[in-house]
Amino acid sequence: SIVGLRPSQICARGIARTFQNIRLFNALSVLENVVIGAFLRHVSTLAEAIALLPRALKETDEQVIASMQILQTFGLAQYADSRASDLPYGVQRRLEIARALATKPKLLLLDEPAAGLNPQESEDLIALIRRLRDEFGQTILLIEHDMKVVMNICERIVVLDHGAVIAEGPPEQIRNDPKVIEAYLGEPV
Repeated sequence: SIVGLRPSQICARGIARTFQNIRLFNALSVLENVVIGAFLRHVSTLAEAIALLPRALKETDEQVIASMQILQTFGLAQYADSRASDLPYGVQRRLEIARALATKPKLLLLDEPAAGLNPQESEDLIALIRRLRDEFGQTILLIEHDMKVVMNICERIVVLDHGAVIAEGPPEQIRNDPKVIEAYLGEPV
């Protein structure tokens, strides 16, 4: 159980998450936001970093390189030096996921990642999450109300209605489940 653990302890257990409401370091650059995520996996101590010891410097260089690779994967490299607050909303959403991925999680929790996105941004998000899953083998737990996003990403779906599980299974099964249709879809998707 992770109940009561500090965020750093949860991260150390290999879990990263994003939030429904984007939480970036707005005054920092895009690259700095991702490096902060990578820093959570830092082995060197703060004292070593302040003293500019070789191990800390090498580790920092490696984190910057890894962060730039993540920015490339997310189509964000051209924004590396831009302030996070200057980015369009959909790009900020991708940045938040990139920062979470920089922690090298075993499990990536995405809380309403499509919230506030326009249709094209949602399509781009679907492609990105599929890529993380298929190409990089990332395990993802998705909490999402946009059924198009859910049906196009998830291999297995658990549907809750007022806190109770009403269905679970692959998208094809969920798409046609009468309880799910009644509670969420209104008609088969």
